[in-house]
Amino acid sequence: MAAKVPTTYQIAWIALIPLMLFPLLSIFICYKLGIEEFILWGTVIYLIIALGLRRVIAKNFRQGMKLVKQQQFSNAIPFFEKSVDFFNRNKWVDKFRSITLLSASKMTYKEMGLCNIAFCYSQIGDGQKAKEYYERTLNEFPNNILAITALKMINSIEQISKKTE
Repeated sequence: MAAKVPTTYQIAWIALIPLMLFPLLSIFICYKLGIEEFILWGTVIYLIIALGLRRVIAKNFRQGMKLVKQQQFSNAIPFFEKSVDFFNRNKWVDKFRSITLLSASKMTYKEMGLCNIAFCYSQIGDGQKAKEYYERTLNEFPNNILAITALKMINSIEQISKKTE
């Protein structure tokens, strides 16, 4: 069995508002339609929509995460690259992810994708590529704590390596 790979999920608390309103709206619609078990059916409809949106729109990101958890880092990179490309072309989907993906993530999917690509490169031993992707992440998202921390670690290792040479 594969070892656990650390994952980070930060919540944008304000994004929880639409996430709480959507199931209530779904239940209300079922109530207005006269459905007997409107709470049950409203909840089921919400779950189907939420899972469906994530499976369809964020499919490459999800596949990349699945491969990371299986420690197949080099196989995960192309999926994260496709995800970054999709969310780069469809910025509005990522910007309004609390509605379009029913996600309360604080980081955008593009930002998470870039960090995951960098992480995968670090895990397969390509420190230079990892550094490039962490720097790219910081160029686009200057407050990304994952990239800041990783770059400090990479730079520390590089300094140690130079001293031992």
